[in-house]
Amino acid sequence: MTPTVALMLKAPRLGHAKTRLATAIGGAVAAEVYRHLAERQLAALPPDWCVAIHFAPASAEAEMMSWMGPLRPYLRFVAQCAGGMGERLTEAFATEFKLGSGGVLVIGGDCPALDRKILNAAADALKAADAVLGPALDGGYYLIGLKKPRPELFKGIDWSTPAVLDQTRAKIRAFNLRLAMLPILEDVDDSESLMRAVSTFPLLGELVAGKARSRV
Repeated sequence: MTPTVALMLKAPRLGHAKTRLATAIGGAVAAEVYRHLAERQLAALPPDWCVAIHFAPASAEAEMMSWMGPLRPYLRFVAQCAGGMGERLTEAFATEFKLGSGGVLVIGGDCPALDRKILNAAADALKAADAVLGPALDGGYYLIGLKKPRPELFKGIDWSTPAVLDQTRAKIRAFNLRLAMLPILEDVDDSESLMRAVSTFPLLGELVAGKARSRV
């Protein structure tokens, strides 16, 4: 089964993307780090997979098409709905399943270690499992995949807290769904996680250093 990927992205605007990281390195540098991470993530997706960019805010369609469109052919662009993370995830899955996908993976753009090997493992896992989760070090998840819509999984979750992964796993167990787990990886959300990522992905460090010098 070749899944559809919903890549959830924000427009890389000052004060909009990576706000926690921006408090440490500045809004302009944080936006460039986010842009680099998102482009890296798009490049890691297998070339034969269907990919939809689910973007926010809804007014950013032209901006997102100008940014992401030249990087990969046949992208679809879908505005994220209003509401919290639960509502946006529910809508992203519903949108992609309505188009006939047999499996949907939802990811963000800020996990530099999420490579093609792990993405293929997620797709393979959905052949037998009902759901697949990629746990993040901060207690959330960098990937969630489903074989069909499951809006009940996104209700009553304490989003943006370390409880997200455990609460989601508990819901999956409560609904007797078969779950597959991927390796634990790290999202880049703050200065500490960025510094850890730099040790593995030196280009991130060069980007931050270069942008910092340009402000001097």
